[in-house]
Amino acid sequence: MANAYDIFGGVCVFVVSVQLLRKVFPWLYENLLGPKLFGSSIRLKELGSWAVVTGATDGIGKAYAKALAKKGLNVVLISRTQSKLEEVAKEIEAESKVLTKIITADFTSGPEIYDNIRAQTAELEVGVLVNNVGMSYANPEFFLALPDQEKFINQVVTCNIFSVTRMCTLFLPGMVERRKGAIINISSLSAVIPAPMLTVYAASKAFVDKFSDDLATEYVRHGITVQSVLPGPVATNMSKIRRATWMSCAPKTFVSSALATLGVARHTTGYYPHSLLQLGIDMIGLFSPYVSQKITLNTMNNIRARAVKRAAKLAAETK
Repeated sequence: MANAYDIFGGVCVFVVSVQLLRKVFPWLYENLLGPKLFGSSIRLKELGSWAVVTGATDGIGKAYAKALAKKGLNVVLISRTQSKLEEVAKEIEAESKVLTKIITADFTSGPEIYDNIRAQTAELEVGVLVNNVGMSYANPEFFLALPDQEKFINQVVTCNIFSVTRMCTLFLPGMVERRKGAIINISSLSAVIPAPMLTVYAASKAFVDKFSDDLATEYVRHGITVQSVLPGPVATNMSKIRRATWMSCAPKTFVSSALATLGVARHTTGYYPHSLLQLGIDMIGLFSPYVSQKITLNTMNNIRARAVKRAAKLAAETK
């Protein structure tokens, strides 16, 4: 006859097994089975004839704009540099034979830019919104040592948080009226893992992730899909990663992978190796949050030290 210790042990094993299954099966479906076997079930072209992409002239934003154009969507490109916008627009029109519209906007400036965006898109049927524009650190840095601290913090918050909320207020009403649409908000893996020395950036991206989740819950009954994408390292100008690798992939590779998760996962790193990276960091944190935080801090400190050394060398060469 089983004693109390056997019963207690069996209950513990059962509880742990259930918790693991609750984590493992969704992870497998959202990162492997869903995207790889089935792909996105959302027919983007049926949501509306136009897509709007912010931060559309470089990196992930440019890759999203091109990918959506290849799916037959006309694209509104929004960024701050007119010449770059014109160049990307020409590339897209030549490659995909769709219409483009360009709008210059500095997302670190005031609310007046949204009046201009509203006016220039008022007649467009926007079915997809990609909130990609963002601002990060030049290099990892301690909070109190941030250069031009007050200005920098205001710009990060304005660009990373205010832009997402205001762009949603512009285009969500039309989607709700038509009862269909998709909003893709680009957050960051730093939002959900330890990110010392990227404190303000990571916190702003955590806002994007939380905002996306609750917005998705509010408007799912209206036929709106809201997704938070949390990329790890991608070879872009902002990340300063020059060469694409398996882990630090090219923007085109990342976006192709991420779009396959739309409608499959509400939160996603967008790219399977980044999910593995998050899983590894989470597992370390599960056993020892201190170790996870310390490893990240040391990594950021090393990156900062190399940046300081490069800056000093460059300053010496220019004297």
